[in-house]
Amino acid sequence: MKQLHRNDLFSWSAFNEERNLDFHSVLWVRDGGNVLIDPLPLSAHDWQHLHSLGGAAHIVVTNSDHCRATAEIAQATGAKLYGPAAEKQQFPLACDIWLHDHESIVPELVAYQLDGSKTPGELALVLKSTTLITGDLIRCHVGGELCLLPDGKLTDRDKAVRSIKRIASLPAIESVLSGDGWPIFSHGKAALQKLASSL
Repeated sequence: MKQLHRNDLFSWSAFNEERNLDFHSVLWVRDGGNVLIDPLPLSAHDWQHLHSLGGAAHIVVTNSDHCRATAEIAQATGAKLYGPAAEKQQFPLACDIWLHDHESIVPELVAYQLDGSKTPGELALVLKSTTLITGDLIRCHVGGELCLLPDGKLTDRDKAVRSIKRIASLPAIESVLSGDGWPIFSHGKAALQKLASSL
């Protein structure tokens, strides 16, 4: 795993040839039990790294298309599973906790519900008020520039735009870690506001 802009954040990735971009997963290392977000399969090296950092106590899945290797990793680690409440009836995994809008997952990690994406109630996560972690709706296909999930995959564009503008209004965002594409480690709020103003 690669260390990110904070010494308690790590990521691992897989290149998707169809979309010509990276898919990402995030690990937050914390005293109360580490949190994995949208975990991709782990290599032997990354399993060892995860173990050396204290394993995983919580796994958050932002939407049903990002279940990825969650079941395997949860079985191996005993981690508690969290998913979007709006997908509860059709979610492919049995979650321990279903997350609603503006709900704390663990201290300093808050879930926000995004509407209008390709799945109901997709989650975006805000860590310590400054780092936004996204699933599918907010992406970064070109370095430094955020974009919206393509219109053809949206269930309601107007709702999606309102969701993005709401996230862009959060006052303290500095970094954006997108599930698909590039991370933005600084000037994240400016990138969010630029995206919101373009919609």
